[in-house]
Amino acid sequence: MGNMALQTAFTRSVSVEHPIASAPMGGSAGGALAAAVSNGGGLGLVGGGRGGRDWLAVELAIVTELTMRPWGVGFLSWAVDRDTVAWALERQPAAVMFSFGDPTPFAAQVRATGAKLILQVTDLDEARQALEVGADVIVAQGSDAGGHSGRNAIGTMSFVPSVVDLAGATPVLAAGGIVDGRGLAAALALGAAGALVGTRFQTSLEALAPAEVTKALLGARGTDTERSRILDLARGAQWPDKYLARTLRNAVLETWRGREGELLDDVAAQRDYREAIARNDLDVAPVWVGQAVGLITTIEPAADLVAALAAEAEAALTRAHRCGADPAAGGRSVSAY
Repeated sequence: MGNMALQTAFTRSVSVEHPIASAPMGGSAGGALAAAVSNGGGLGLVGGGRGGRDWLAVELAIVTELTMRPWGVGFLSWAVDRDTVAWALERQPAAVMFSFGDPTPFAAQVRATGAKLILQVTDLDEARQALEVGADVIVAQGSDAGGHSGRNAIGTMSFVPSVVDLAGATPVLAAGGIVDGRGLAAALALGAAGALVGTRFQTSLEALAPAEVTKALLGARGTDTERSRILDLARGAQWPDKYLARTLRNAVLETWRGREGELLDDVAAQRDYREAIARNDLDVAPVWVGQAVGLITTIEPAADLVAALAAEAEAALTRAHRCGADPAAGGRSVSAY
């Protein structure tokens, strides 16, 4: 399998070398990370979150300075406004991604500029809506993912093929629990056109994660994670009920599990929690992380991670191709590759 093996509908759509995008992780996916991923041949996405312009102005200036390759920016559909999206589009991103909520107000606005519209979905109803509003790329996010995902989300391996079947010619990226080339290869084998990778890039040199968070990630296993609304309730984040967040398990989850209603009414507990977060107390602060975190053991430059993911995926697909050769058929491949 040559260098063309990993060219997909996604790489052609956004004009990148490898079928890899970095997740627009709020607060940690800044301009340096996005630029490094793009320079490495993937699509780097700045985490625009709710659309705070002071932070975004700095990070978008960085990404435009550090790369000449396609890059993008991601927003929370439920929290960002059209004016902020228009302001970001003036920086000429190659793609804009929306997650969690109704993307309808933004779809035509983005596509009118020529930027690619990437929509993340957590269930088939959201996938149908994404197709209806004209998504150029759909991200199928399974419950393995770090950070927020759908309350009723199912595992990535189960969810991705159903979205691929629904999407037809629209490229689908798999998201959730993909941290190495084997995961990317699996996504491609499921019919996806690539992968959106979060937690692995959270442990890259360019991520804006505090050193203690990186250390916690490197020491964590998938069984140390939990999906919950508790940390959103404790910090007063106005996330829609539909979305839970996967984080490392911590003291706050242990204290309030099953008592979400009480927490919602306990103003003092919420105040104490916000003060603890301000101190960056990792015993209570949310550390967003996917279920495959146990496979991550090193901190690497993001561009090197892109190259490694692509090379590992190609090697994995080559192995699968060889395993699929049928001796009874004279060694001819019976696999799909």
